[in-house]
Amino acid sequence: MRPLAGVKVLDFSHALAGPYATLLLADYGATVYKLEAPGGSDMGRGWGPPFIGGEAAFFLGLNRGKQGISVDLKKPEGVELCLRLIEKMDVLIENFRPGTMDRLGLGYEAARERNAQLVYCSISGYGQDGPSRDESAMDLIVQSSSGLMSITGSEAGEQARCGFSVADVTAGLFAVIGILMALRAREQTGKGQFIDVSMQDCMISTMTSNYMTYLGSGVVPKPLGTGFATVAPYRVFQAKDRGFSLAVGSEKLWSAFCRVLGRPDLEAHPDYATNAARCTNRVALEGMLGAIFRERTADEWIAELREVGIPSTPVRNFAEVASHPQSEARGMFPTVEHPTAGRHRVTGIPIRMSATPGQPGEGAPLAGQHTLQALQDLVGLGPEALRELRECGAIFSRDSL
Repeated sequence: MRPLAGVKVLDFSHALAGPYATLLLADYGATVYKLEAPGGSDMGRGWGPPFIGGEAAFFLGLNRGKQGISVDLKKPEGVELCLRLIEKMDVLIENFRPGTMDRLGLGYEAARERNAQLVYCSISGYGQDGPSRDESAMDLIVQSSSGLMSITGSEAGEQARCGFSVADVTAGLFAVIGILMALRAREQTGKGQFIDVSMQDCMISTMTSNYMTYLGSGVVPKPLGTGFATVAPYRVFQAKDRGFSLAVGSEKLWSAFCRVLGRPDLEAHPDYATNAARCTNRVALEGMLGAIFRERTADEWIAELREVGIPSTPVRNFAEVASHPQSEARGMFPTVEHPTAGRHRVTGIPIRMSATPGQPGEGAPLAGQHTLQALQDLVGLGPEALRELRECGAIFSRDSL
């Protein structure tokens, strides 16, 4: 048994934030019905290269374990069909611009009339209210608008986008948290509710420590490269052969660190004896450490640092991570099957549960792959009704009646 077994999710989302949320729900047992327009309207289907068997690897990774249904929301028959599906659902998730679902006739009020127990989750760039409500947003835009990009980059001040779509993924995570809390509340009240997830709000929340540094000091932070404003030394250094990171997060570790360096004189030095002093004198300290670390290889330094309990690791690339024994032991790159892409690797599940574990589902659905079966199972439509819907263009399916 998986923890979300029996939970039915109608997924109108596209690209990344919403699909990542429903990927997690599917991995832990929810039945996710991915609804697209005929032909496949999720923009992620075209985000490549690379393509595997004609399918975008981006899409394959985010949509495994879901059932694909195709309904034309521009047709009244399609809208009514969606409302009938909503009657059978526990959760609805969408990430269109605010107001889009209302214009389609599928907003929260319309959905609640059909199903008062529905948990309805909307993800958007800035939320359902406020002066920025109607601004379009994608991950890059919210990394900029939330302040993240102002602190991400080189120490010379050059700004950089975070290497993965952190604003999208964070919003997806918060959406899952909100959905699970709403399902828990429903157990007690018998009623669903509306969940408003703003990508920008999520980023501000996850930057709590950074914003508290600003709120406590009034100093606007700047990029620190791989460093961290309130801990030192805490960054990537270049060894003789490659880069590696280390984190000296306490005075106990600082004492051990000085012994590893062979510089016991630094432990009580007034410029470095406390973390606050080390942060104040960061430039001088890191310059001195940089020269020392270039004398030996990363593996040599890491072995000694780990022996005394100091967190450290080489800066690995994706190939090294994908082939690492730890990744293998944790099953983080499993193989799934797909009708056209065949066998391919995907990322694994992030949460291990002893009694009700999750597992990666089947390969991502083709557009309309499960339309007929889903409508038969959920709405009880027979062959004649399905034929009429297909002939008028309200639905698309790959299989024959």
